[in-house]
Amino acid sequence: MTVTDVKLVSMKEMLKEAKQAKYAIGQFNINGLQWTKAILLAAEEENSPVIVAASDRLVDYLGGFQTIVGMVEGLMRDLSITVPVALHLDHGASVARCQSAIEAGFSSVMIDGSSFSLKENIRMTNDVVSYAMKRGVSVEAEVGSVGGMEDGMIGNIVYANPLDCHRLVQETNVDALAAALGSVHGPYQGEPKLGFEEMKDISERTDIPLVLHGGSGIPVEQIQRAISLGHAKINVNTECLLAWNQAIRSKLKEDADIYDPQTILTPGTEAIKSVVKMKMREFGSSQRIR
Repeated sequence: MTVTDVKLVSMKEMLKEAKQAKYAIGQFNINGLQWTKAILLAAEEENSPVIVAASDRLVDYLGGFQTIVGMVEGLMRDLSITVPVALHLDHGASVARCQSAIEAGFSSVMIDGSSFSLKENIRMTNDVVSYAMKRGVSVEAEVGSVGGMEDGMIGNIVYANPLDCHRLVQETNVDALAAALGSVHGPYQGEPKLGFEEMKDISERTDIPLVLHGGSGIPVEQIQRAISLGHAKINVNTECLLAWNQAIRSKLKEDADIYDPQTILTPGTEAIKSVVKMKMREFGSSQRIR
């Protein structure tokens, strides 16, 4: 892909390829322009496909759907990014929000109907899939509840029911499924304990790429096992947040008199980039672009 050919892509084909070849593609959440730049540069240097995501609850903070699309596409051109990039709406709160993201130019969306009944979750997911499919946009759905804190919202873990997962996939033709199996958003309290038996069951029943939310802080051996059991997309945000925070605090402590944003924020950008590159190597997506 040349610079003039910059185009966001659906994550459907990249996830299919990753699942077949037993690696995973990282989704890295953006929290501003510096974050987007760091993630895109890391992907280009690692020669890795990447999914950049905006959480629905942060869309307004980031400027709105069209601003986010313009920022990502503009950086792709200016930074000469040639690897495949999907722009994903994370935890879309409603059908209307997913549609707004698609209309603005997002190439992938997640409709999060996990807090509703299975019947309503399926209805919402079907509405989004119908709208997205005509426009070449991929769709992720969720069953169960990932615990922890995300964007100020606290939730408890509710394991996904394998039969519910099978039914939702069969009735919606969704492209990827986030099945809650013990991971959490935010820092873990103690060692993560994922439900690998349920994971194997759901993977075999659905036969589509699975998505692991709360991928920060999970030991590499558990990540590798999750990938071997069908996970082709792993979401990372907290590790980037913590690395950014530590780098910024260190810079300010080192020189309390600095005040210009470039000097303060650049170490944070480099810290994010380092985490993203490390994760791409752990997930096996590095050097995958021929």
